Amino acid sequence: MGALSLPPASSASSTDGTTVVELPDMRKGALTLPRRPWRRAPMDWGSIVAHEYEGAGTEADPYVVLWLPTDSENPYRWSARYRWALTLLAAMGTLSVTMGSSVLSSAMVSIRHDFPNHNDQLYILVTGIYILGFVVGPFLWAPFSEVFGRRATYILTFVPFTAFDAAVCGAPSLNALLVLRFLAGMFGCSSMTSAGGLISDMFESSDRGLAMGVFGVMPWLGPVVGPICGGFLSYAQGWRWVAAVAAIFAGVLTVAHILFIPETYGPVLLRARAAKLSAATGRVYRCEDDVITPLNLRDLVLNQFKMPYILLFTEPIVFVLSIYMAVIFGLLYMQFTSFPLVFQGARGWSPGIAALAFIGIAVGSNTALAYMIFFGNPKYARDLKARGALPPEARLPTGVVGAALLPIGLFIFAWTCVPASIHWIVPIGATVPYGAGLVLIFLACNNYLVDMFCHNAASVLAGGTVVRSIMGVVLPLTTLDMYDALGVNWASTLVAFLCLVFVPVPLVLMKYGRRIRRMTQRGRESDDRMEDIVRNTASAGAGASDDPDLGEEKEKGELEAAECADRMGYGVPPSRAASPTCPGIAPVRCNTRDDRSAQMIVP
Repeated sequence: MGALSLPPASSASSTDGTTVVELPDMRKGALTLPRRPWRRAPMDWGSIVAHEYEGAGTEADPYVVLWLPTDSENPYRWSARYRWALTLLAAMGTLSVTMGSSVLSSAMVSIRHDFPNHNDQLYILVTGIYILGFVVGPFLWAPFSEVFGRRATYILTFVPFTAFDAAVCGAPSLNALLVLRFLAGMFGCSSMTSAGGLISDMFESSDRGLAMGVFGVMPWLGPVVGPICGGFLSYAQGWRWVAAVAAIFAGVLTVAHILFIPETYGPVLLRARAAKLSAATGRVYRCEDDVITPLNLRDLVLNQFKMPYILLFTEPIVFVLSIYMAVIFGLLYMQFTSFPLVFQGARGWSPGIAALAFIGIAVGSNTALAYMIFFGNPKYARDLKARGALPPEARLPTGVVGAALLPIGLFIFAWTCVPASIHWIVPIGATVPYGAGLVLIFLACNNYLVDMFCHNAASVLAGGTVVRSIMGVVLPLTTLDMYDALGVNWASTLVAFLCLVFVPVPLVLMKYGRRIRRMTQRGRESDDRMEDIVRNTASAGAGASDDPDLGEEKEKGELEAAECADRMGYGVPPSRAASPTCPGIAPVRCNTRDDRSAQMIVP
């Protein structure tokens, strides 16, 4: 490990002939980053520059910049209160986007009045075209956030998102309304992927499930809240005021994001620090990623833009779970057309009252979230503490419950929504397990995917978002024809059967997930990285040493490391734990002090 060489201090002769040495500004901490609302605790520059970094400070052997042991800029070291405040803010940003997707669905009567004589499918597209923006956006914003950082992505996307949302209020025609809604959805959907990446940047695996739960409920809660908010307002003031309320909500959160969301992505933060150290000292500094693979911005950008496609179409588990979540997402958006058919058409409710039918889904969603907060995630944390490591499949038991709840709720709804002689509380009550199933499946699948490919968290979520969005556009377009052809009862039953087909998916993955994962190269690499992290962590904790006098302790450490890995299903010989890398794959590099969270950063 090379000691840091500071630039020479300047000197000057005093009047008495002595030499006065002036330290450069960096020694005085003048280069410490200033405090800002989005940068609460910058690390003292003196500590950064005085730290001994591995390397010689040359192009051939640069200093390797890692987090300092007590680094206040390391997102994992931020206070729990601060991290949770950022999580809630990011979740609210996601809520503003997903609520905007459906807020005009309950204002369709007003829209038809202002823009008459159009095809029914175009009116349905008022909701669907917003979701269509989710197909384009994630492939831009998820890789962008993994190259340039989360904060830059939020600022770049949320400002135009708010602008297009506001422009919707003054749309002069239905075509203009559709175009503006598409653009708002395309820019706003950055929150669907960036928020997941932000959470994986800040939380260890024991806490990440809870944080992902708070964020994960928003894609389902937002579309449910939208019609409730817009129903009565559209009846009283028209659709333009509904759009205005959504734009105001988005504007407030955009300002909050600009002021308070910090950069959290480790490679971006460390790369900026390395560049600053190089400029200040005249020596060569590189962050760990750039040392292992020299930074080529063009190749990095192109690689990250391809990553969502690669993961989606080459990883069977990613593809299947994306399709599963896409189907239930599309079925949710079908409800924005089918619920009016049931509650306004068959039961004769007004648009405002009919929008309240979505309360059942909201109650179920929040009940599932409360379960995860108070029972599901604490159980996962206890198991992680007791066993030392858990495989991604440990995230799936709640998904099994959710997969069963979905068709149960939909079958009950299908045969109690009509005739109107059946009390309204019965079909609305049936949407409670439906809403709970939505959230439980979504959280289980998202956490499972993030645990599998944590180093590409935003990209793996982006692929799923795109597939969900396509289904969210296509399935609602079939609703009117399907309900006309089959009738309310049988059309709703068909929806339930679609959910029933996917019930075995979580069960199959719990049993065969690792075997399927290791069928692909990236799956094997991800699995091997986790295996090495588990073995090295357990071995280090057991006191393994190369001291010949401690051979017994070393053997004991290797044994415990092997047992820890075996509990996760890893059957590779313990000798592989001696190397920090797996033969033939990229080196293991973590951006957290706790290797068990497996927050890998891979160029």
